[in-house]
Amino acid sequence: MKAVEVTAPGAALTLHERDVPEPGVGQIRIRVQACGVCHGDLMAVAGQHPRMQYPRIPGHEVIGTVDALGGGVDNWQVGERVGVGWRAGPRDVTGLTVNGGYAEYMLASATEAVHINPCWDTTVMAPLLCAGVTTFSALAHSSARPGDVVAILGIGGLGHLAIQIAQKSGYHTVALSHSPHKADLAKALGAHAFIDLSLGTAVQSLRDLGSARVILATAPQANIISQLIGGLAHNGELITVVGGSEPITVSPGEMLGRRLSVRGWRVDDPRELPAALSFSDLAGIVPRVETFPLEEADLAFHRMLNADVLFRAVLVP
Repeated sequence: MKAVEVTAPGAALTLHERDVPEPGVGQIRIRVQACGVCHGDLMAVAGQHPRMQYPRIPGHEVIGTVDALGGGVDNWQVGERVGVGWRAGPRDVTGLTVNGGYAEYMLASATEAVHINPCWDTTVMAPLLCAGVTTFSALAHSSARPGDVVAILGIGGLGHLAIQIAQKSGYHTVALSHSPHKADLAKALGAHAFIDLSLGTAVQSLRDLGSARVILATAPQANIISQLIGGLAHNGELITVVGGSEPITVSPGEMLGRRLSVRGWRVDDPRELPAALSFSDLAGIVPRVETFPLEEADLAFHRMLNADVLFRAVLVP
């Protein structure tokens, strides 16, 4: 089979011919139809996980069909549509500690894999397996209620999904971006308002809208995030779903005076993924993607890092 591997920390993603893996006890083999390229894949390329071993096949936004069953598997049938996300087991991560979906075939835990609507366009929907569930979970566990102002910082791979999810959840959805040309796009995705960060008036604009109950940061811009805290309502919260090394700054007095909270969010509960997929199916959440063949995985990865992709890059074996 064709597989894209990282052979050492910092090495380029390269295409190889490998044997098709055989499923072990409790595993299924998946014929990969699509795999999203996520910023989390940088951890595989850079060797940022303590249990990384090389060579490694990255990729954790996978949709395909069940190709073979390992021993003891009775919850899947060959030919069923299947999805695999970040979680590969209680201690394993898809594409980091076990091989992922940058390949024609992969193995997955039969209990961690999720059923996928057979009517879905696999190429388009693959990003829901990480980007979708991440933004859905962050908003679902926030303090926002229908009618509240919810601001989405960034209109990229995560942000364009967060805007759709927020709007479908009944929030007064506000999109924030440095790119004024994205205003029409934000409205098309469902945003009720657009704030141009380049004008330097974002905090006042949020206050004019009634202030934000929640600001969801989908772009790692610590200085902008710090400024936007001033646009939070009383009891408001800033939630970030992206990493970064720069600090977010807020005074204790500001947090105390308006009872603000600042927190990060990641998905830990395996029940979150089926819930996010069900919501997306019912609400009509649709990622916008740019596709690449496996042979262009390194190009797709670096274009993703440089924010030079139409929202989400997806590899199609």
